[in-house]
Amino acid sequence: EVQLVESGGGLVQPGGSLTLSCAASGFTFSNYGMTWVRQAPGKDLEWVSGISSASYNKYYADFVKGRFTISRDNAKNTLYLQLNSLTPEDTAMYYCAKNRDSLYHGADYSTRGQGTQVTVSS
Repeated sequence: EVQLVESGGGLVQPGGSLTLSCAASGFTFSNYGMTWVRQAPGKDLEWVSGISSASYNKYYADFVKGRFTISRDNAKNTLYLQLNSLTPEDTAMYYCAKNRDSLYHGADYSTRGQGTQVTVSS
C-alpha cells in the first residue's frame, strides 16, 4: 500500500523559508516520479512541481518563479520541497503524490498523504 507522509509546514512570515518533506513507503520509491501539489481554502488542487525518478527532470508551475526547489533522496525514500521568498498567496495545504511512472508528470492524486499546512502571515 502506498503511504506518503508530509511534514515540515508551519507559520512563517512573508519572505521566509520552509523545507517540506514527504516520506514514502509501500512502493519502490526510486522507480517513480513524484509531484507536489497544494490546495488553498476554497480552491482546487494546484500543481506545484514534479521530479522524475532519478532527478534528471524537474519542472515548476509558473507561479513558483524560481522560489521553490524540488529534490529527492532515493536512498531515504524521501521527497523535498524547499520554499523560499514565501508570500501570503502561498498559504495552502501542501501534498506530495506518486506519479504513475518514472516521469516528472502524471501524478496519481489519490495517493497523496494528509498534507502539511503552510501559512504565510505577518
